[in-house]
Amino acid sequence: AELKRTRAQYKTLVDRMRAAERRIEPVLSVLRDQVLFLKHNLNARAISALQGEYRTLQGNVDQLLRDMQRAIDEADAFVRNLQQNS
Repeated sequence: AELKRTRAQYKTLVDRMRAAERRIEPVLSVLRDQVLFLKHNLNARAISALQGEYRTLQGNVDQLLRDMQRAIDEADAFVRNLQQNS
């Protein structure tokens, strides 16, 4: 019964970590696009135009960091639970 419960907890943990992982690429893709744009168009007007995009990107990064921290916290709790039950 304990093995079954541990497997279910592990599956939940892995599913959540994979969900967090899937959210990484879209944020990185936008960041890469912005960096490429800046490399090719680095001037005052371009930088000014990117302020709104920066705020959006920063919000996405902040949310990603919260999601990743939640996944890390869940992984830590899972490991602690395994250690307590062994």
